[in-house]
Amino acid sequence: MTSITALGKWFAASCVVALLAWPSLLSASTGVEGARLWPAPDHTRLVLDTASKVEHNVFSLSSPARLVIDLKNADLKADFANLDLSGSPIKRIRSAPRNGSDLRVVLDLKSNIKPRSFQLEPNQQYGHRLVVDLIDEGGLKTQKALKPKVTQNRGGQRDIVVVIDAGHGGEDPGAIGPRGTREKDVVLAMARTLKNLINQKAGYTAELTRTGDYYIDLRSRTLLARKHNADLFVSVHADAFRTSQPSGASVFALSQSGATSESARWLAKSENRSDLIGGAGGVSLNGRDEMLAGVLLDLSMTASINSSLGVGSSILGKLGNVTKLHKRGVEQAAFVVLKSPDIPSLLVEAGFISNPQEERNLASSGYQRKLATAVFDGIHDYFSKTPPPGTMLAYQKANGRGGSATDRYRIRRGDTLSDVARENQTTVSELMRFNGLNNDRVMVGQTIRIPAS
Repeated sequence: MTSITALGKWFAASCVVALLAWPSLLSASTGVEGARLWPAPDHTRLVLDTASKVEHNVFSLSSPARLVIDLKNADLKADFANLDLSGSPIKRIRSAPRNGSDLRVVLDLKSNIKPRSFQLEPNQQYGHRLVVDLIDEGGLKTQKALKPKVTQNRGGQRDIVVVIDAGHGGEDPGAIGPRGTREKDVVLAMARTLKNLINQKAGYTAELTRTGDYYIDLRSRTLLARKHNADLFVSVHADAFRTSQPSGASVFALSQSGATSESARWLAKSENRSDLIGGAGGVSLNGRDEMLAGVLLDLSMTASINSSLGVGSSILGKLGNVTKLHKRGVEQAAFVVLKSPDIPSLLVEAGFISNPQEERNLASSGYQRKLATAVFDGIHDYFSKTPPPGTMLAYQKANGRGGSATDRYRIRRGDTLSDVARENQTTVSELMRFNGLNNDRVMVGQTIRIPAS
C-alpha cells in the first residue's frame, strides 16, 4: 500500500514538472536559417529565412547610422559573414542573443535609410521569410525626378521609346520549371536581348525597368515607363500551369473591365492626375471637372488598348513563325502591370516554363534571341505602318521611305569606316556626313547610322 502511495506521489510530481515545462515547449525558439541581399537602384532588400513566423521589431539609430532588428524567441543559425555587402548601404552585420531567448541583429550603415519590414509565406523556392527593405530616399528622389527621354536624331525627329519590363526578380523567382529554371532569370536575359535589338535599329530607343536581379513593385514598373516617356510598354514573362502539358507563347493586353476599374482609380487619386502630365499620351486631368476628366481618361485608355491590341497582333504574327502559339489572338486580362491609361501596354508570355521541352528552350540564349527578334519585328512592323507623330518613322513614312530604310551598325574589332561603307553600298564621305563625323576614325562599340541606299 505504501509503495502504491509513493508511486502516486511520484506520478503527480512528474505531471507537475511536465506542466511547468509545457510553456517553454510552446515558446521554442525560431531559427534564422539563412540570409540573402538583393541590392536595387533605390533600395536594398535583406531577407532572413526563418523556421516559422517570427515576432519582430525594426528601428533606426543615428550617429552612427544603424538599423536594429529584434526577433522574439529566435536564435541565429545562418552566417552573415557569407553575405556580399557590395552595392548595398550596409557596412557590417552584427548579432547577439538578447533577454535570454531573443535575437538582436544590427546593421551598421554607410548612410541613413528608411526601413520597411514584412513577412512572406513559403513559396516554391523558399520557406517563411522576414523581409527588411532599406529604402534609399535619395535614390527614390532621383528616380522620381527622372526626366522623360526624348532622343532626337540629326533631322530633329525623335526616337520611338520602348520600355521593356522583365517580370518578377529578387526574392520573387516567378514560375520555376521542372529542372529548376527560374522565370525571373529567363525573362531578364530575354529583356536585355530585346533592348539590344531595339537600340540597334535607327529611330528606336529601349529602356529596362529592372537591370538586375531585384524586385520592383507592379505600379512602379508602369510609372517608370511613363517617366521614360514610353510609346510602348512590354512586360516579359514565362507562363506556368499545374500540369506539364500546356505550351506556346501568348500576348495579353488590358481588358475593358480592367480599364474601367483603373479609370476610377486614377480619377480618385490626385497624384495620378498630375502624374499623367507629360505621359506618352499627353493627357492631363488637372483643372478638369469630374465628368470631363472621366471622358478624357476613358478616351485615352480606349486608344491605348486599341493600340495595344494592334501591336500585340503584329507580335503574335511574328512569334508564330518561330514558336508554337498558345492562343492565336491577343488575349485580354486585368493585369496590374498593363494598367497605364496613356501608354499602349502588352504582356508577352514567352512560353510555359512548366512544360519540360519549353523549359529547355527558354533556358537557351539562342531561343531567347529568336523570340526577342520576333517581338521586335512585330513592334517595328506595327510602328512602320502607324508611327507616333513627331518620330523619325513618321517622317520617313511621310516622305515615302517606309521607316525601314535606315539602320544602325555597331563597330566591331577590326572594322574600318571604309569596310562598313563597302558592305552597305555607300561611301565613307556619306557615312561621315550622315553621322556628323569629322574624320574616318571609329572606335570598337561605337554605333553609326547607315543611310538609305
